[in-house]
Amino acid sequence: MAADNVLGEFLKARRGRVAPAAGLAGPGRRRVAGLRREELARLAGISEPYLTRLEQGVDRHPSPQVLRALARALELDADAAAHLSALAAPDPVAPSESEVSRDVHRLLDAWLDAAAYVRNRRFDVLAANKRARALAPMYEPGHNLARDMFLAPGVRQLFPDWPEIAAQTAAALRAETDLRDPRTALLVAELEADADFRRLWARHDAQPSRDELKRFRHPVVGELCLRRQALTVGGAEEQVIIVYQAAPGSASEAALARLA
Repeated sequence: MAADNVLGEFLKARRGRVAPAAGLAGPGRRRVAGLRREELARLAGISEPYLTRLEQGVDRHPSPQVLRALARALELDADAAAHLSALAAPDPVAPSESEVSRDVHRLLDAWLDAAAYVRNRRFDVLAANKRARALAPMYEPGHNLARDMFLAPGVRQLFPDWPEIAAQTAAALRAETDLRDPRTALLVAELEADADFRRLWARHDAQPSRDELKRFRHPVVGELCLRRQALTVGGAEEQVIIVYQAAPGSASEAALARLA
């Protein structure tokens, strides 16, 4: 399989996670986990030779109808189906590396009661306000959030729910980046030095960052429970603003205020 065959890798990995339905599996010992290639082809209504070409990277741009059929057969949720469609899109133009505008910098600094930073789709931190930089070293501009999540000392102690946050990070990185981008490929290769990342990445989960609660165990102010929100920057869609806020009147709000 070609090193850049991201569509084929996804199809093969995800069919390995689908249990054969009753009456579908043929006789004999199964040598693969999940669906056999011929079983997936039958469920999706396509020929086995065509599915073989897709998995081997010979054909990389199936039609929308084929993609929808594969998504149904593979039991993909909406996020994973969208990721499948993105993998089958024509090779993209390399994204521009635009700078964070002065207006966005002013917006970050105006959030006096929140920790906020800007990252790109490759999870590089581009800008951050004072409270975000005090919340964690990984939010300093120049850091990469995925690299720090898996490779930086002390990060696993920062997040009480590290296994869950790590899984979310791997799934968001897969969903939001273009794996055909050479810089993204280099980042993934570096992260694969970590066994936890390799295990999570091999699952081929894909889910963009969601608004959710996240717990921190800060070495100075103790535990915080903060609501994360992700906002796209208009006119610079490669940039995402992440904002962490505490519930009004909560102990986390008081702890966050002490980080200023």
